[in-house]
Amino acid sequence: MFRASDFLGKLSKQSRRGSLLSKLRHGHRSKYGRALQANEASVYSNHVNGEYTNCVRDELGQKNAILNCGQPRLQYSRFATAAAEAYNIEPSTDGDSHVSEEYANVNWDGLGFGLTPTDYMYIMNCSKGQKFSQGTLTRFGKTEMNPSSGILNYGQGLIEGLKAYRTRNERILLFRPEENAMRMQMGAERMCMSSPTIEQFVNAVKQIVHSNRRWVPPPGKGTMYIRPLLMGNGPDLGVAPASEYTFVTYASPVGNYHKGALNLVVEEKFRRATPGGTGGVKAITNYAIIYKPISEAKAKGFTDVLFLDAVTGKYVEEASTSNIFVVKENVISTPPTNGTILPGITRKSIIEIARVLGYQVEERAILVEELFDAEEVFCTGTAVVVNPVNSITYQDKRTEYKRGVGTVGQKLYEILTGIQSGCIEDEMGWTVELD
Repeated sequence: MFRASDFLGKLSKQSRRGSLLSKLRHGHRSKYGRALQANEASVYSNHVNGEYTNCVRDELGQKNAILNCGQPRLQYSRFATAAAEAYNIEPSTDGDSHVSEEYANVNWDGLGFGLTPTDYMYIMNCSKGQKFSQGTLTRFGKTEMNPSSGILNYGQGLIEGLKAYRTRNERILLFRPEENAMRMQMGAERMCMSSPTIEQFVNAVKQIVHSNRRWVPPPGKGTMYIRPLLMGNGPDLGVAPASEYTFVTYASPVGNYHKGALNLVVEEKFRRATPGGTGGVKAITNYAIIYKPISEAKAKGFTDVLFLDAVTGKYVEEASTSNIFVVKENVISTPPTNGTILPGITRKSIIEIARVLGYQVEERAILVEELFDAEEVFCTGTAVVVNPVNSITYQDKRTEYKRGVGTVGQKLYEILTGIQSGCIEDEMGWTVELD
């Protein structure tokens, strides 16, 4: 893997922030930036099954190299190749060869976003007011639950979602798992639940990935989706916090969440969340209420719905399972997480990357009419990654947006997935390597 540190010393009059992302931000003032721009002509882009696919032609010896490392044997991202060319550096291939490893018997090319049962799940328990005990790995299967449990009767439950990524040299990376742990703790406080510590949460995720390692898809074939679930359990009948809590973590190999172009419709009748409710935490009660509007939207040919605020019905909030960003010139706008919008970890990461690249990012209320003038719109989330929006329909008016090569969403997708998959060295400190 080509490392940013290999060429930092060769940059003249550059900010020495030690980050590949900072070099990209200032690239237009450097030899590296000129090389990157010169190399643009050899890059072509498509959006296949809901994800960007960017290829570098073989003039640098990397025939059909997928920028997001979609093919196991391919060596370099466009950023690394351009930098190596600019400074006559021989890119290192140490440890980047594809190493054979036992895989589960799965049609990796046919993966969708659904449950494929794996080998193990991880379970921890605790009583109300107590701390969670040491968890155990058990074979994936059914769990026993009292019919009067809080999650079944009153919806006292939280979910999380994160992914494991396999690199070209068979390393397994997690992406910011401590952020998911902290978000679950925040949700547990809102729902009056006991919750695992950050260390317990991350340890559970590591154990579930390690024990199901053979189910992590090959590079470019998908990811392992990890689902931590915290639920109120116990023999309770009254409307009150549960007397017992169970934390379960399981995983499944997955492909793309959305297939094809993303066409949204603004939902004017139903609301996803209200001020003072649970829209700002990942409560299980947030999801069943959106089934009806989504079903109606899909029956009309739309991919997903875009919800408005519950107070005025004038401001954009989020899609059913993702945050939304609106682009106009050098400004990227996204609704603020003020209690009705889930603070997505992908959202947070995209904001940080965009600011490093020099974009002006605004977290502000966005009037639905602003969608008419936007140049580009994209959605973010663990499942959808960074997904460009093809069109949004509001009051029978359809607005289409830019997608593909050269768009802001594409650039952010390339960098995010490059870090997640190990194709770009993580100098942000976001990835956690599985032992």
